[in-house]
Amino acid sequence: MRVFICEYVTSGGMRDKPLPEAALAEGRLIRDAIVTDLQELVGINVVLAYDDRLPPPNEEAVPVRKGADPWITWSGLAQDADVVWPIAPEAGGLLARLARLMREGGARTLASSSEAIILTSNRLALARRLAEYGIPHVPTYPIDALPSGIDGDLVTRPEEGTGWSAARAWPNRAALPRSGGLVVQPFLNGNLASLSVLVRPDGVTLLAANRLSISHLVGVFAFEGVQVGGIADEDGRLAETARRVAEAIPGLSGIVCIDVILTPEGPVVAEVNPRVTASYAGLHAALGVNPLAFVPELIREGVPPSMPRLPRPTPVEVKIR
Repeated sequence: MRVFICEYVTSGGMRDKPLPEAALAEGRLIRDAIVTDLQELVGINVVLAYDDRLPPPNEEAVPVRKGADPWITWSGLAQDADVVWPIAPEAGGLLARLARLMREGGARTLASSSEAIILTSNRLALARRLAEYGIPHVPTYPIDALPSGIDGDLVTRPEEGTGWSAARAWPNRAALPRSGGLVVQPFLNGNLASLSVLVRPDGVTLLAANRLSISHLVGVFAFEGVQVGGIADEDGRLAETARRVAEAIPGLSGIVCIDVILTPEGPVVAEVNPRVTASYAGLHAALGVNPLAFVPELIREGVPPSMPRLPRPTPVEVKIR
């Protein structure tokens, strides 16, 4: 069975641009963890493309050279695969486009629906959807339509995309930038966490609750790593949050990550990543179970098998910087 893993940055998506250090490190981490887990499964042949400025990940990997169109390379590999797994940034519609390309090849695709990707990639749309379902979330406003009365510590983030790399903190509304394309959120005190969640047609499973390491220096946020399984869901509130988010966003599928802020009043959803993130790299070690054990049956039957009862995760550190 041929499984094509297409991680945007490492697979040549930026071949004619400088490779961004942080995105490259995270992309390689995710890709290599997935490949390692797939190679443990009997009868799986992993297919990869790679930016030829990087070392080839295996002997059969297909290089994407300067001037080549990676999308054409990826389309050909997808058509020859039994399963494709697209991974890309949400900003600029990249993940939605890549998932759509993979599905056009006719192979089974391990990805959320295009509708779910587009919804979760827009912070204003996501906030509206979560509000409709009564799910506690970080209030989010266009930068040019911040309601009166909201002041104090504020955070700006791009309206499109996910992640913390472009988040900035401001002491009050008078200090906010005047550029468009940004949203404003109040700064909420609490511990930052991500929920690794498996969303399947028959239900939602919280695989691990993870402690995020986000540095904050002179108003600039940076993602430094994650302690996978570092938070215990003693009262089940995190699993319930994951279930409610999946119910509010039809089309989420596979392993996704939900970022939350753990406040004294309970978890508050900050964003939804409709794909695997860096926390995947520690998931196998934390669970003691291969998270991809369902893939062969998914290929054969079109639906994943029943989930076993998972052990309580053992904390595992995953560093980006």
